[in-house]
Amino acid sequence: MRVLVAPDQFAGSLSAGQAARAIAEGWSAHSPSATLTVAPMSDGGCGFVDVMHEALDGQLVAVTLRGPLAGTTPGAVLLDGSTAYVESAQAVGSHLVAHADRDPERATSYGVGELVAAAVDAGAKRVLVGVGDGVTNDGGTGLLAALGATADVDLGSGPAALQGVTRVDLAPARARLDGVELVMATDDTIPLLGLFGTTKAAGSDRGVSADRVAALDLLLDAWVVAAIGSTPARRRPADAPGAGAAGGVGFGLLVLGATRESGLAAVARASDLAARACESDLVVTGEAAYDFSSRAGSVVYGVAQIAQTALRPCVVLAERVLVGAREMRAMGVESAYAVADLASEPATGDPTAGLHQLARRVARTWSR
Repeated sequence: MRVLVAPDQFAGSLSAGQAARAIAEGWSAHSPSATLTVAPMSDGGCGFVDVMHEALDGQLVAVTLRGPLAGTTPGAVLLDGSTAYVESAQAVGSHLVAHADRDPERATSYGVGELVAAAVDAGAKRVLVGVGDGVTNDGGTGLLAALGATADVDLGSGPAALQGVTRVDLAPARARLDGVELVMATDDTIPLLGLFGTTKAAGSDRGVSADRVAALDLLLDAWVVAAIGSTPARRRPADAPGAGAAGGVGFGLLVLGATRESGLAAVARASDLAARACESDLVVTGEAAYDFSSRAGSVVYGVAQIAQTALRPCVVLAERVLVGAREMRAMGVESAYAVADLASEPATGDPTAGLHQLARRVARTWSR
Protein backbone atom coordinates (compact mmCIF):
# COMPACT_ATOMS: atom_id res chain seq x y z
CA MET A 1 0.00 0.00 0.00
CA ARG A 2 1.26 3.49 -0.89
CA VAL A 3 0.47 6.23 1.63
CA LEU A 4 1.14 9.94 1.19
CA VAL A 5 1.58 11.74 4.54
CA ALA A 6 1.06 15.51 4.18
CA PRO A 7 0.13 17.23 7.48
CA ASP A 8 0.31 20.82 8.64
CA GLN A 9 2.12 21.71 11.85
CA PHE A 10 0.40 20.73 15.08
CA ALA A 11 0.54 24.27 16.46
CA GLY A 12 2.12 24.46 19.88
CA SER A 13 3.46 20.93 19.87
CA LEU A 14 4.90 19.61 16.58
CA SER A 15 6.28 21.10 13.39
CA ALA A 16 4.86 19.80 10.12
CA GLY A 17 8.00 17.72 9.59
CA GLN A 18 7.83 16.23 13.08
CA ALA A 19 4.14 15.43 12.63
CA ALA A 20 4.71 13.82 9.24
CA ARG A 21 7.50 11.62 10.57
CA ALA A 22 5.51 10.60 13.65
CA ILE A 23 2.59 9.56 11.44
CA ALA A 24 4.83 7.68 9.01
CA GLU A 25 6.69 5.85 11.76
CA GLY A 26 3.47 4.91 13.54
CA TRP A 27 1.95 3.66 10.30
CA SER A 28 5.04 1.61 9.48
CA ALA A 29 5.02 0.09 12.95
CA HIS A 30 1.76 -1.64 12.06
CA SER A 31 2.28 -2.01 8.32
CA PRO A 32 6.02 -2.31 7.58
CA SER A 33 5.36 -3.28 3.97
CA ALA A 34 3.58 0.02 3.22
CA THR A 35 5.40 2.60 1.11
CA LEU A 36 5.26 5.92 2.99
CA THR A 37 5.91 9.24 1.24
CA VAL A 38 6.37 12.20 3.59
CA ALA A 39 5.48 15.71 2.41
CA PRO A 40 5.11 18.25 5.27
CA MET A 41 2.78 21.12 4.39
CA SER A 42 2.33 24.79 5.31
CA ASP A 43 -0.09 27.58 4.40
CA GLY A 44 2.63 30.22 4.58
CA GLY A 45 2.64 30.57 8.35
CA CYS A 46 5.06 29.28 10.95
CA GLY A 47 7.32 26.59 9.47
CA PHE A 48 6.96 27.74 5.84
CA VAL A 49 10.72 27.99 5.23
CA ASP A 50 11.44 24.61 6.85
CA VAL A 51 8.78 22.94 4.72
CA MET A 52 10.05 24.58 1.53
CA HIS A 53 13.60 23.58 2.44
CA GLU A 54 12.52 19.97 2.82
CA ALA A 55 10.79 20.11 -0.57
CA LEU A 56 13.46 22.01 -2.52
CA ASP A 57 16.67 21.53 -0.54
CA GLY A 58 18.33 24.83 -1.53
CA GLN A 59 20.68 26.93 0.62
CA LEU A 60 19.75 28.41 3.98
CA VAL A 61 21.27 31.77 4.86
CA ALA A 62 21.08 32.68 8.55
CA VAL A 63 20.09 36.24 9.48
CA THR A 64 19.48 38.15 12.71
CA LEU A 65 16.24 40.12 12.88
CA ARG A 66 14.69 42.76 15.08
CA GLY A 67 12.08 41.14 17.28
CA PRO A 68 8.49 42.38 17.42
CA LEU A 69 9.02 44.18 20.74
CA ALA A 70 12.67 44.21 21.78
CA GLY A 71 15.91 42.40 21.18
CA THR A 72 16.70 40.17 18.24
CA THR A 73 15.52 36.84 16.91
CA PRO A 74 17.09 34.38 14.43
CA GLY A 75 15.73 33.94 10.93
CA ALA A 76 16.69 32.33 7.66
CA VAL A 77 16.44 32.95 3.94
CA LEU A 78 16.07 29.90 1.70
CA LEU A 79 17.74 30.35 -1.69
CA ASP A 80 16.78 28.13 -4.60
CA GLY A 81 18.43 29.51 -7.71
CA SER A 82 17.26 33.10 -8.20
CA THR A 83 14.22 32.56 -5.94
CA ALA A 84 14.24 33.19 -2.19
CA TYR A 85 11.73 32.05 0.41
CA VAL A 86 11.23 33.85 3.71
CA GLU A 87 8.66 33.60 6.48
CA SER A 88 7.10 36.48 8.36
CA ALA A 89 6.51 34.31 11.45
CA GLN A 90 10.26 34.18 12.05
CA ALA A 91 10.10 37.91 12.84
CA VAL A 92 6.58 38.41 14.22
CA GLY A 93 5.20 34.94 14.99
CA SER A 94 3.04 34.30 18.03
CA HIS A 95 5.64 31.87 19.38
CA LEU A 96 8.02 34.81 19.97
CA VAL A 97 5.98 36.57 22.67
CA ALA A 98 3.94 35.03 25.46
CA HIS A 99 0.30 36.11 25.34
CA ALA A 100 0.56 37.97 28.63
CA ASP A 101 3.53 39.99 27.33
CA ARG A 102 2.03 41.04 23.98
CA ASP A 103 1.82 44.73 23.22
CA PRO A 104 0.12 45.14 19.83
CA GLU A 105 0.32 48.93 19.97
CA ARG A 106 4.14 48.83 20.04
CA ALA A 107 4.94 45.59 18.22
CA THR A 108 6.60 46.11 14.84
CA SER A 109 6.97 44.11 11.63
CA TYR A 110 10.44 45.62 11.05
CA GLY A 111 12.07 42.18 11.10
CA VAL A 112 9.95 41.04 8.14
CA GLY A 113 11.41 43.86 6.08
CA GLU A 114 14.88 42.79 7.18
CA LEU A 115 14.15 39.29 5.86
CA VAL A 116 13.08 40.66 2.48
CA ALA A 117 16.16 42.89 2.36
CA ALA A 118 18.41 39.94 3.19
CA ALA A 119 16.86 37.94 0.35
CA VAL A 120 17.49 40.78 -2.11
CA ASP A 121 21.05 41.25 -0.84
CA ALA A 122 21.63 37.54 -1.43
CA GLY A 123 20.87 38.07 -5.11
CA ALA A 124 17.26 36.87 -5.31
CA LYS A 125 15.20 38.12 -8.24
CA ARG A 126 12.01 36.58 -6.91
CA VAL A 127 11.06 36.60 -3.23
CA LEU A 128 8.18 34.56 -1.81
CA VAL A 129 7.14 35.76 1.61
CA GLY A 130 5.12 33.26 3.64
CA VAL A 131 2.67 35.27 5.73
CA GLY A 132 0.71 33.73 8.58
CA ASP A 133 0.12 34.42 12.23
CA GLY A 134 1.77 37.26 14.11
CA VAL A 135 1.74 39.45 17.20
CA THR A 136 2.00 42.76 15.31
CA ASN A 137 -0.86 45.02 14.27
CA ASP A 138 1.11 47.78 12.55
CA GLY A 139 -0.26 47.56 9.01
CA GLY A 140 3.15 46.65 7.61
CA THR A 141 4.75 49.95 8.65
CA GLY A 142 7.78 48.27 10.20
CA LEU A 143 8.35 46.11 7.13
CA LEU A 144 8.36 49.22 4.92
CA ALA A 145 10.62 51.15 7.30
CA ALA A 146 13.21 48.36 7.19
CA LEU A 147 13.24 48.66 3.40
CA GLY A 148 13.74 52.42 3.49
CA ALA A 149 10.27 54.00 3.62
CA THR A 150 10.00 57.21 5.64
CA ALA A 151 7.19 59.31 7.12
CA ASP A 152 6.55 62.24 9.42
CA VAL A 153 6.16 59.69 12.23
CA ASP A 154 8.22 56.68 13.31
CA LEU A 155 7.18 53.73 11.13
CA GLY A 156 9.19 51.20 13.14
CA SER A 157 7.53 51.47 16.54
CA GLY A 158 4.10 49.94 16.08
CA PRO A 159 0.68 51.44 15.36
CA ALA A 160 0.64 53.74 18.40
CA ALA A 161 3.43 55.75 16.75
CA LEU A 162 1.20 56.44 13.73
CA GLN A 163 -0.76 59.11 15.60
CA GLY A 164 -0.82 62.21 13.39
CA VAL A 165 0.68 60.59 10.29
CA THR A 166 0.12 62.71 7.17
CA ARG A 167 3.12 62.13 4.91
CA VAL A 168 4.71 58.87 3.75
CA ASP A 169 7.45 58.29 1.17
CA LEU A 170 7.44 54.73 -0.16
CA ALA A 171 9.81 55.47 -3.04
CA PRO A 172 13.01 54.29 -1.25
CA ALA A 173 11.40 50.96 -0.36
CA ARG A 174 10.15 50.46 -3.91
CA ALA A 175 13.57 51.35 -5.30
CA ARG A 176 15.13 48.79 -2.93
CA LEU A 177 13.09 46.09 -4.69
CA ASP A 178 13.60 47.35 -8.23
CA GLY A 179 13.81 44.38 -10.58
CA VAL A 180 12.63 41.93 -7.90
CA GLU A 181 9.34 40.02 -8.16
CA LEU A 182 7.62 39.99 -4.78
CA VAL A 183 5.02 37.33 -3.93
CA MET A 184 2.93 37.03 -0.77
CA ALA A 185 2.26 33.36 -0.06
CA THR A 186 -0.72 33.16 2.28
CA ASP A 187 -4.11 31.53 2.62
CA ASP A 188 -5.30 34.33 4.89
CA THR A 189 -7.88 36.39 2.96
CA ILE A 190 -8.63 38.97 5.65
CA PRO A 191 -8.58 42.68 4.61
CA LEU A 192 -6.75 45.35 6.58
CA LEU A 193 -9.58 47.51 7.92
CA GLY A 194 -13.18 47.49 9.09
CA LEU A 195 -15.61 45.05 10.59
CA PHE A 196 -13.92 42.07 8.94
CA GLY A 197 -10.42 43.55 9.09
CA THR A 198 -7.34 42.33 10.89
CA THR A 199 -7.78 44.31 14.12
CA LYS A 200 -11.40 43.31 14.63
CA ALA A 201 -11.05 39.71 13.51
CA ALA A 202 -7.70 38.75 15.04
CA GLY A 203 -6.66 41.59 17.33
CA SER A 204 -7.60 39.77 20.51
CA ASP A 205 -5.09 37.01 19.69
CA ARG A 206 -2.40 39.69 19.55
CA GLY A 207 -3.48 41.24 22.83
CA VAL A 208 -5.73 44.04 21.55
CA SER A 209 -8.35 44.83 24.18
CA ALA A 210 -11.95 45.28 23.06
CA ASP A 211 -11.94 48.96 23.94
CA ARG A 212 -8.91 49.62 21.68
CA VAL A 213 -10.10 47.91 18.50
CA ALA A 214 -11.78 51.00 17.03
CA ALA A 215 -8.89 53.30 17.94
CA LEU A 216 -6.28 51.03 16.36
CA ASP A 217 -8.40 50.62 13.25
CA LEU A 218 -8.59 54.41 12.92
CA LEU A 219 -4.81 54.68 13.20
CA LEU A 220 -4.40 52.12 10.45
CA ASP A 221 -6.97 53.96 8.34
CA ALA A 222 -4.97 57.18 8.69
CA TRP A 223 -1.84 55.23 7.73
CA VAL A 224 -3.54 53.95 4.57
CA VAL A 225 -4.65 57.45 3.56
CA ALA A 226 -1.15 58.85 4.10
CA ALA A 227 0.55 55.95 2.29
CA ILE A 228 -1.65 55.45 -0.79
CA GLY A 229 -4.51 57.98 -0.74
CA SER A 230 -8.12 58.35 0.29
CA THR A 231 -10.09 57.50 -2.86
CA PRO A 232 -11.62 54.02 -3.19
CA ALA A 233 -9.43 53.26 -6.20
CA ARG A 234 -6.22 54.17 -4.37
CA ARG A 235 -7.28 52.29 -1.23
CA ARG A 236 -7.81 48.99 -3.02
CA PRO A 237 -4.66 47.36 -1.59
CA ALA A 238 -6.11 47.79 1.92
CA ASP A 239 -9.31 46.02 0.88
CA ALA A 240 -7.56 43.23 -1.00
CA PRO A 241 -7.72 39.65 0.32
CA GLY A 242 -4.69 39.04 2.51
CA ALA A 243 -3.97 42.72 3.23
CA GLY A 244 -4.63 42.06 6.93
CA ALA A 245 -2.49 38.92 7.10
CA ALA A 246 -0.12 38.99 10.10
CA GLY A 247 -1.55 42.26 11.32
CA GLY A 248 -1.08 44.08 8.02
CA VAL A 249 2.20 42.61 6.79
CA GLY A 250 0.15 41.68 3.75
CA PHE A 251 -0.71 45.34 3.12
CA GLY A 252 2.93 46.33 3.40
CA LEU A 253 3.82 43.77 0.72
CA LEU A 254 0.91 44.73 -1.54
CA VAL A 255 1.84 48.42 -1.64
CA LEU A 256 5.29 47.33 -2.79
CA GLY A 257 3.69 45.60 -5.76
CA ALA A 258 3.48 42.06 -4.43
CA THR A 259 1.10 39.57 -5.97
CA ARG A 260 -0.70 37.06 -3.79
CA GLU A 261 -0.87 33.30 -4.12
CA SER A 262 -2.02 30.51 -1.86
CA GLY A 263 0.69 29.48 0.58
CA LEU A 264 -0.45 25.88 0.41
CA ALA A 265 -0.43 25.98 -3.39
CA ALA A 266 3.18 27.18 -3.34
CA VAL A 267 4.22 24.35 -1.01
CA ALA A 268 2.17 21.75 -2.90
CA ARG A 269 3.79 22.80 -6.16
CA ALA A 270 7.28 22.60 -4.68
CA SER A 271 6.45 19.17 -3.20
CA ASP A 272 4.83 17.93 -6.42
CA LEU A 273 1.92 16.94 -4.20
CA ALA A 274 -0.67 16.41 -6.95
CA ALA A 275 1.53 13.85 -8.75
CA ARG A 276 2.39 12.15 -5.46
CA ALA A 277 -1.30 11.89 -4.60
CA CYS A 278 -2.00 10.20 -7.94
CA GLU A 279 0.75 7.67 -7.20
CA SER A 280 -0.67 6.84 -3.74
CA ASP A 281 -3.54 4.69 -2.54
CA LEU A 282 -4.34 6.92 0.45
CA VAL A 283 -3.59 10.50 1.49
CA VAL A 284 -3.15 11.30 5.19
CA THR A 285 -3.12 14.87 6.45
CA GLY A 286 -3.55 16.48 9.85
CA GLU A 287 -3.42 19.48 12.17
CA ALA A 288 -3.75 20.18 15.86
CA ALA A 289 -7.48 20.91 15.89
CA TYR A 290 -9.65 19.72 13.04
CA ASP A 291 -12.62 22.05 13.43
CA PHE A 292 -14.90 24.33 11.43
CA SER A 293 -12.04 26.74 10.70
CA SER A 294 -10.67 23.94 8.50
CA ARG A 295 -13.51 24.34 6.01
CA ALA A 296 -11.51 26.49 3.60
CA GLY A 297 -8.09 28.08 3.40
CA SER A 298 -6.43 25.48 5.61
CA VAL A 299 -3.81 22.87 4.85
CA VAL A 300 -6.22 20.05 5.64
CA TYR A 301 -8.85 21.40 3.27
CA GLY A 302 -6.31 22.03 0.51
CA VAL A 303 -4.72 18.59 0.78
CA ALA A 304 -8.16 16.97 0.82
CA GLN A 305 -9.05 18.81 -2.40
CA ILE A 306 -5.86 17.60 -4.06
CA ALA A 307 -6.64 14.05 -2.96
CA GLN A 308 -10.19 14.39 -4.28
CA THR A 309 -8.92 15.56 -7.67
CA ALA A 310 -6.62 12.53 -7.74
CA LEU A 311 -9.60 10.30 -6.81
CA ARG A 312 -7.85 9.12 -3.66
CA PRO A 313 -9.38 8.87 -0.17
CA CYS A 314 -8.11 11.35 2.40
CA VAL A 315 -8.10 10.89 6.18
CA VAL A 316 -7.21 13.35 8.92
CA LEU A 317 -5.24 12.76 12.10
CA ALA A 318 -5.51 15.49 14.72
CA GLU A 319 -5.12 16.12 18.41
CA ARG A 320 -8.82 17.01 18.51
CA VAL A 321 -11.64 16.43 16.00
CA LEU A 322 -14.53 18.86 16.37
CA VAL A 323 -16.52 18.29 13.17
CA GLY A 324 -19.05 15.62 12.30
CA ALA A 325 -19.03 13.08 9.50
CA ARG A 326 -21.29 15.13 7.24
CA GLU A 327 -19.10 18.22 7.50
CA MET A 328 -15.86 16.35 6.91
CA ARG A 329 -17.28 14.62 3.84
CA ALA A 330 -18.20 18.04 2.47
CA MET A 331 -14.52 18.96 2.84
CA GLY A 332 -13.47 15.86 0.92
CA VAL A 333 -12.33 13.95 4.02
CA GLU A 334 -13.29 10.32 4.37
CA SER A 335 -12.62 9.96 8.11
CA ALA A 336 -10.93 11.82 10.95
CA TYR A 337 -9.24 10.44 14.06
CA ALA A 338 -8.23 12.20 17.29
CA VAL A 339 -5.33 11.65 19.66
CA ALA A 340 -7.69 12.85 22.39
CA ASP A 341 -9.76 9.69 21.88
CA LEU A 342 -6.82 7.52 22.90
CA ALA A 343 -6.94 6.59 26.56
CA SER A 344 -3.30 5.69 27.20
CA GLU A 345 -0.89 7.94 29.07
CA PRO A 346 1.68 8.33 26.23
CA ALA A 347 -1.05 9.70 23.99
CA THR A 348 -1.98 12.44 26.43
CA GLY A 349 1.50 13.31 27.69
CA ASP A 350 3.74 13.24 24.61
CA PRO A 351 2.53 14.75 21.29
CA THR A 352 4.91 12.64 19.20
CA ALA A 353 4.01 9.41 21.01
CA GLY A 354 0.31 10.19 20.80
CA LEU A 355 0.39 10.84 17.06
CA HIS A 356 2.57 7.77 16.53
CA GLN A 357 0.08 5.64 18.45
CA LEU A 358 -2.89 7.12 16.60
CA ALA A 359 -1.27 6.48 13.20
CA ARG A 360 -0.56 2.90 14.18
CA ARG A 361 -4.21 2.43 15.12
CA VAL A 362 -5.51 4.08 11.93
CA ALA A 363 -3.20 1.90 9.86
CA ARG A 364 -5.06 -1.15 11.15
CA THR A 365 -8.24 0.24 9.60
CA TRP A 366 -6.83 1.36 6.26
CA SER A 367 -4.06 -1.13 5.51
CA ARG A 368 -4.86 -3.88 3.07
